[in-house]
Amino acid sequence: MIFFTELENLPTFDAKGEFLGRLTDMGIDPSQNALRVSSYLVKTPKKGLLCITYEQVQSISVRSIQTRVEASEIRCYAPNESLMRVKKDVLDQQVIDVDHRKVVRVNDVDFDIQPSDGHSELRILAANVGLGAAIRRLLQGLTAKHTIRVFAGLFPSKTIPWEFINLIEADPARRVRLRISYDRLAELHPADIADILEELSHDDQKAVIESLDEETAAHALSEIPTRMQAALLESIATAKAADIVEEMPPDEAADVLQEMPPETSAEVLADMEKEEAADVRELLGFEENTAGALMTNEFVFVGDVATVEGAIAALRNFEGPLESIHQIYLLDSKAVLAGVVPLAKILLAESSSLLKDLAGESLIHVPSHADRRVVIDLFHKYNLVALPVVNERGHLLGVITADDVLELVVNR
Repeated sequence: MIFFTELENLPTFDAKGEFLGRLTDMGIDPSQNALRVSSYLVKTPKKGLLCITYEQVQSISVRSIQTRVEASEIRCYAPNESLMRVKKDVLDQQVIDVDHRKVVRVNDVDFDIQPSDGHSELRILAANVGLGAAIRRLLQGLTAKHTIRVFAGLFPSKTIPWEFINLIEADPARRVRLRISYDRLAELHPADIADILEELSHDDQKAVIESLDEETAAHALSEIPTRMQAALLESIATAKAADIVEEMPPDEAADVLQEMPPETSAEVLADMEKEEAADVRELLGFEENTAGALMTNEFVFVGDVATVEGAIAALRNFEGPLESIHQIYLLDSKAVLAGVVPLAKILLAESSSLLKDLAGESLIHVPSHADRRVVIDLFHKYNLVALPVVNERGHLLGVITADDVLELVVNR
């Protein structure tokens, strides 16, 4: 194995043994062979940059490159956007290490020297993101290559196989990323995806979000700050943004749309399905930092004469996220909140039991216009997992959950 840091600035000689210059970069042509170095860019004292093709290389080692042709047969380098250049496009670029759920930087590139039809070829093996590679970069040119290799070998090495690396042509920064990253990103926990997103540039964040399915993207966005959510959704196509917002809980969707410019928010709402858009518009109507603005309108309710069997049927028909449901709410004939029943009690009761008999004695709720400080105090005082929000007539409007209050406490 040989490393790019050992090859950079390598002296290069032609077939007559005459000095041509020093190696400054290498090119890979993915359309021909993504694992082979196709060209060697050599900086000469007088002729500028030469491009030596892989067929023209007789031998290569950590000491020098020897061509099998004379200098007159080697052409000058002409910029070629189809080439992936090791130093220009790979070194110091960021890739997503899916296995370790983080963003890493490419410190070096690993190669293998292989004989082929009477000449030597370099086969690219991996992008090296380990500490040992960083040490090689740091010591490059300061001491003998053998000494550097021995010293760097004392530190951990980590590589990502080259077949997993891909050049994203549409990216003006010509970033390299893991080819498998987008497929496997979707398998990570949304919080892990969010951690990765926060380490990336805005352009890379956008590329990741656009690559994910709408549900996964919505869950991941829910884990990052609202302002960052808004900036990302503004940067992608309105139709894609609308599909993602539809998958978000209505209260979070309302928060992020409120963070956007009014015209952008209106465009996203217009592209959403009518039912989901109506739920979000309802929440947008409440003043910021009030109970109404904090609540979600996704909850499970039944009549106050319902049984446990009826509650289970309501849960089965509920289309929202079940993991956010902690209680079932009882409404009287006038749609006024009449009681709250914890799910645990429902699971342990007989199917014929009346829900009102399982309801708690005290009914704690909050008016929609209450300040968020009142909401926080109620959660703290009564150790709540959810808090129903009502209007002036006692009608149930929505529910504030503990995770929303925790976020308030952390960020205030």
